[in-house]
Amino acid sequence: MLILGVLAGLAFPSLAEAVRPLMVAAIFVLVLGTFLQVDGGAFRQALHRPTVWLLLPALAMLACPLLVGLAARGAGCSAELIVALVLSVSAPPSSGTAAVAKMLGFDATVPLAVTLLSMALAPITVPLIAASFAGLTLDPIALAARLALLVGGAGAAALLLRHHAGALLMQHSRIIDAAVLAALLVFAIATMAGVRAQIEAQPAAALICIGLAFACNLALQVLGALLTPGSLAERLTTGLVLGNRNVGLVWSAMGTTVSPMTALFFAATQFPIYMTPRLIEIIVRRTRKEHSAA
Repeated sequence: MLILGVLAGLAFPSLAEAVRPLMVAAIFVLVLGTFLQVDGGAFRQALHRPTVWLLLPALAMLACPLLVGLAARGAGCSAELIVALVLSVSAPPSSGTAAVAKMLGFDATVPLAVTLLSMALAPITVPLIAASFAGLTLDPIALAARLALLVGGAGAAALLLRHHAGALLMQHSRIIDAAVLAALLVFAIATMAGVRAQIEAQPAAALICIGLAFACNLALQVLGALLTPGSLAERLTTGLVLGNRNVGLVWSAMGTTVSPMTALFFAATQFPIYMTPRLIEIIVRRTRKEHSAA
């Protein structure tokens, strides 16, 4: 469904343009849904593991963007592409990762905990990392303020809802998952606004952006899987956390300061985000069949 959302936005530019004003609202719902999905007991238990409260957030929010930025510089990418790559990877893990993990049959507690901690770090780490790479002209303080407003506002709304309707939230947790996925779909369509025209005007640049988006996402997923001890499910979950980023949070916070090339790359990152879970499902299904046969 999410893949079809991206394709629908490309096939029907007028639909993408109509949905585009809803992008910030969709991001707010995604972040709010992430906060509402938290099981307090499971979250506190997950925080007993240094991997969850320290290693993975530091890897996601500091090590990965710096590694990608240095690799892009070493590969001779243009300054604008380096900025786009760094900004996309400095974003916290996608707010839909926990919901996707549930659908794949994985434990959603770890990605949810890492996503929450990473979102709390985002107003600090994103502007600092962005400012460390040449060619970025946006105001880091303004970016930090917008990120804090988006994340803090969603967090405050979640606290109010939990206080006044906690029982209803627990009773209708599947509706929250559905709302997160619906927001992902709206965001997927909205990100394609203007992309078809850019692809037609600059096909080579569009192909480069899509290729780099897939390469970066898959490389980070492989890195996460290789660095994580444990079962295949735990390895693939870490890969999802590191590879699939909430680019929309940074995109929405940047507002009109996003350059056309950066917007094109941000849009390109949506393809692997929505396609890789399907590939992971195929891998998991085959592995389970092999184990059953054995």
